[in-house]
Amino acid sequence: MHECPIKAAQTEAADKGRLQINVTSALGATPISGAKVAIYYTGEPERELEEVTTNASGQTETLELSAPPLEYSVEPSEQQPYSEYTIEVTAPGYEPVEVAGAEILPEVTALQNIQMLPVQEGQEYERFVIPAHTLFGDYPPKIAEAEIKPINETGEIVLSRVVVPEYVIVHDGVPTDSSAVNYWVRYKDYIKNVASSEIYATWSDAAIRANILAIMSFTLNRVYTEWYRNKGYDFTITSSTAFDHKWINGRNIFENISRIVDEMFGNYLSRPNVKQPILTQYCDGKRVTCPNWMSQWGSQYLGEQGYSAIEILRNYYGSSIYINSAEEISGVPYSWPGADLSVGSRGQKVLQMQEQLNRIAKAYPALPVIAQDGIFGPATEEAVRTFQSIFGLPATGVVDYPTWYKISEIFVGVSRIAELNP
Repeated sequence: MHECPIKAAQTEAADKGRLQINVTSALGATPISGAKVAIYYTGEPERELEEVTTNASGQTETLELSAPPLEYSVEPSEQQPYSEYTIEVTAPGYEPVEVAGAEILPEVTALQNIQMLPVQEGQEYERFVIPAHTLFGDYPPKIAEAEIKPINETGEIVLSRVVVPEYVIVHDGVPTDSSAVNYWVRYKDYIKNVASSEIYATWSDAAIRANILAIMSFTLNRVYTEWYRNKGYDFTITSSTAFDHKWINGRNIFENISRIVDEMFGNYLSRPNVKQPILTQYCDGKRVTCPNWMSQWGSQYLGEQGYSAIEILRNYYGSSIYINSAEEISGVPYSWPGADLSVGSRGQKVLQMQEQLNRIAKAYPALPVIAQDGIFGPATEEAVRTFQSIFGLPATGVVDYPTWYKISEIFVGVSRIAELNP
């Protein structure tokens, strides 16, 4: 990586953060190799800091970029705790994409996923402008609601069981804004985006997990009760902080948040004898206080003191709250076998996994093609390890819960000719 002159303001006692860009086609979720990626300070478009090219898996190398001191993001500060960069991506045959305001925090890796549309007449240049983080910007506080919703006894509205959906439909505005766009977003991607928008990835692992559990439980309550559809709307949830969570179209996420969501996405919060996921509301705890809800900054203080995620949650929501698991994960070809698959494993689940990896290998040439024999041998282990390294999972060669569902997710993505977006 070449050295570049950098603004004095950003080098003064600056720490370093990391950024990796992943570029895929919006049609078929296949990687785009050879895409050119230019990076600038937002606000200084004339000064290019880096120019890199994507590899066969559509990924850039991990870049090191200046970021503000760590203390700005691990405790409340008047100083902006992240630096902002503009990313421009070009590739032959595709419309250019620009993201202005990608957030880089110190000591963690930011992931910027870019989907490119093939060139076609009348297609607009795609530019995403990322607004301030909710802990730093000025956003309306959550309007209080009951944490458990009344259930319609007819069963026509409320789902019979808790299901993790494949997609949520996000209304990018307040519910009554009919001009706001509805986006179809994969559930896991939605949670990763919201968590990256609502908390800082530099926080303790326990605080991040507690907040992700609260975000997932709130979201699954909206899904389970069909809250907005019951009011005559055609979406699952909004991007308004007054009504739901902040979701930002096109923003970067963070590697550690992504991994935790991959581990926990089937979970939500329950109370005894209550079927629906709990509508776990929260506030920042600094500008806005909220008795009986979780304080985001308070959760970070408790995490730093050694509290576990469930201890943090019980501190705010009471001792009766517990972590539950959804009965069904929607949109995957085969369900989790219930135990890790590793060298020596045999059977139908191994065969299904091998078939999926080989289909993915058609789109991702770095992935070796393996025998589809239902036997987990050294070649399958190596293919799993390569898959994990491409998709940001610990490269163990063992198919654990996060790896199983990541294989399913990528398999479904590359197998579909067209996205579900209307």
